[in-house]
Amino acid sequence: MGFGIAGMRELRRPGRTGRALLPIALAEYTGLWGWDVLPGARVGRAADGRTACSCGSARCPSPGAHPLAPGRPIPGGTAWEQVLHRWDRTPDATVLLPTGGSFDVLDVPATAGRGALLRLERLGVPVGPVALAPHGRAWFLVAPGAAAELPELLYRTGWDGALLDLRALGAGHHITAPPCDHGGRGAVRWLRAPSLETAAAPPRARLLLGTLAYACHRAWLS
Repeated sequence: MGFGIAGMRELRRPGRTGRALLPIALAEYTGLWGWDVLPGARVGRAADGRTACSCGSARCPSPGAHPLAPGRPIPGGTAWEQVLHRWDRTPDATVLLPTGGSFDVLDVPATAGRGALLRLERLGVPVGPVALAPHGRAWFLVAPGAAAELPELLYRTGWDGALLDLRALGAGHHITAPPCDHGGRGAVRWLRAPSLETAAAPPRARLLLGTLAYACHRAWLS
């Protein structure tokens, strides 16, 4: 990969906070984990004091939570110098992780996700990275293909007709990468951080789906 453990130690030297953590995130995602990244919009303040998206559109449908044009991702494994050169074009951008390549995402309510994660860990089920977003969602990273397989998986596990607040994000979607701000609501953070193993080979969605569906259904009824 394009960035090593020694380089990560240098980036993680004491005293780095806030925006200074961005190079660390970029190095981890592109170098250590081998994931593609996208520059994303931020939420700020317009001249009149109102909340505004950095894309400049007064009618932005998802302020601070979408890719910046032209949206061409930086491939995982890109040399670190090239990553920084590309990012210098949009220095204030957040980091977005495209789905559908290295992984898909199962998007569930945060409460259901927390409960399901504890149960999966107690059962010894292999779980990949899990992120918690500030708008009350948990993102379970799973093997690519989950979005296409989800309807069949729900049918096979008997959850196809149930009330579930669960969806899969595949090609053409993205998530905000920790520790970046999501839509002006606060930072995304890891509930279960990536490792070299889980970043390269996240679990199949079918291993997690029954537990996640059950937790989502209980959350819906409560």
